[in-house]
Amino acid sequence: MKFLSRIKKDIRVIFERDPAAKSVLEVVLCYSGLHAIWLHRISHALFKRGWIVSARLVSNFCRFLTGIEIHPGATIGDGLFIDHGTGIVIGETAELGKNVTLYQGVTLGGTGKEKGKRHPTIGNNVVVATGAKVLGSFKVGDHAKIGAGSVVLKEVPPHATVVGIPGRVVVLHGTRVHNEEEYRDALLELCKARGYDVNNPHVRAELLEEIDVDLNHDILPDPEREMIEVALRQIQRLERRVNELETELAAARAEISAEAMRTSSLEVSLSDGKVDLTKRSVEHER
Repeated sequence: MKFLSRIKKDIRVIFERDPAAKSVLEVVLCYSGLHAIWLHRISHALFKRGWIVSARLVSNFCRFLTGIEIHPGATIGDGLFIDHGTGIVIGETAELGKNVTLYQGVTLGGTGKEKGKRHPTIGNNVVVATGAKVLGSFKVGDHAKIGAGSVVLKEVPPHATVVGIPGRVVVLHGTRVHNEEEYRDALLELCKARGYDVNNPHVRAELLEEIDVDLNHDILPDPEREMIEVALRQIQRLERRVNELETELAAARAEISAEAMRTSSLEVSLSDGKVDLTKRSVEHER
């Protein structure tokens, strides 16, 4: 029964996270990410029993069939969704929590030849976007998002958004794009329409856990653009201030010039008055 419930959940999460999915038959026959997960469970079971070569053969067959390479030793939680999946590589000691979403070209790898734990631990409800590389034996916290093309080399806190090379946290506990309550209600209605018993507390909790994955990995901050915009605003402010000072300086110059002209006229008038008085004094003496 547990086996069948896991199969149903694998199919369900695809419908919840991929709007392109049209039917169960299409998902079962055509989704390489689903095939990779199922084949990995077989190889992982063989690996745990010590049948290493058999496990690696199944893993290699999976890579040939799907273009997705998952080492048999990797530990993967329920609810994993691999979208397209071509070029995904998951290392031996990697650990993935529940409801993780991986897009094509993702690498969960190591950074050297160290022994023991050398691959990342991915928390629950994490989204790793196209082409991202997570390298090293650190943890990516629950509900984190890693932007496309990022190279993450150190631990990521929960609810963080990471972008860049090397990856850096640019949003922590940021607000969601959609209203969370409305988003959940709409998805629960969709699940109800598909025949799930959303009134069952256990089923409802499981569904809410699965749909609490923020797939808007394209809506990411751009710190370089933000810095440029800040610098541009500062330059514009300085330009306005310079223009104001130039206007004040021109007004001051005009005022000084007018004052100088008035002073010059007064001096000329006084000078003319003195000359006139001097002439009158001379004439009087005569």
